[in-house]
This record gives sequence, C-alpha cells and structure tokens, in this order.
Amino acid sequence: MSKKQYDHVDTILRQWQEILPETDTSPMAVFTRILRINKLIQHEITQVFQKHGLHDGDFDLMATLYRNDKPEGLTPNELRNSIVLSSGAMTNRLDRLEAAGRIYRVANPQDRRSILIRLTDEGRKSLDDALGEYLEVLRLLEKPLDDETRLSLTKSLRILLINMENN
Repeated sequence: MSKKQYDHVDTILRQWQEILPETDTSPMAVFTRILRINKLIQHEITQVFQKHGLHDGDFDLMATLYRNDKPEGLTPNELRNSIVLSSGAMTNRLDRLEAAGRIYRVANPQDRRSILIRLTDEGRKSLDDALGEYLEVLRLLEKPLDDETRLSLTKSLRILLINMENN
C-alpha cells in the first residue's frame, strides 16, 4: 500500500481553484502549510511541557534565561524582546513562574528602578527535564526529512523569517 502523496492543504487549494478559478491562491500553498504544521507541532510540544508542569511559553522564557547564561539575570524588557511578549503578558508569566518556584526577581544593582529575573535551581531542573523530551519530539517530527531537505527547508524558512523580522 502506498503512502498518501497529498495533504489537507492540497484539498483546500483544489477547493479554492474550483470556486475561484481566476484567483491566484498559490501563496496559501506555503503559508497554510506553515500554519497547519505550527498547530500540529504546538499540540505535540504542549503535551511535553504539561508533563513537566509548564504552560505554553514558560519553557521559552526559562530557556531564554538559561541559554543567556547571565548569573545576574535578565531584565523583564530583555526577556520580553527576546520572546516577543506584551508587557502585561510578561508580568503574568513571571508571576506564575515565580509562584511555581521556577524564577525569582532581584533588585537590579545597575538601575534601582529595574529588577532582574533569574532561574531558581528548581527552574533549571524542570527546564533540563523538559529539554530532552522536547528535543526528542522535534527529532521525531523532522524524521521524514533527509539531510538535504532539512537544510534546504531551514534556509528557506530563515529567508522568510529575516524578511518578516526586518519589516
């Protein structure tokens, strides 16, 4: 039995072509797939993070603190700029992670009006615990791609992202 050679987006594109044959819907071929893949990836990684008591976005914030490797911590603005959150959303996330014992706030010795955010030992441990499983899920998701395809896709997505980030 052969594997299916079409996806849900092929069906959507065919339907648009039938309804609006004069309309170029080709941009949907790329971006609808990206959106659909994002939903499927998000479902898989949310399950991993939930097993480790993390909400969506908690891992990203904690990983930003971890990989920046600044013992003094990062300011909320540095975190917000790195993970692209509104000020209100950042405050809510920080409050939740602090209540869970994963981060803590300290006075910023360089600026009395500011604070620094640091990972607690518990935060570092929960991040370490989730990281291995997260990477394994990502490896499984990219498994159908050979090395050449993976590199080509990486390059193409980088071009799109750089363009979008610069606009």
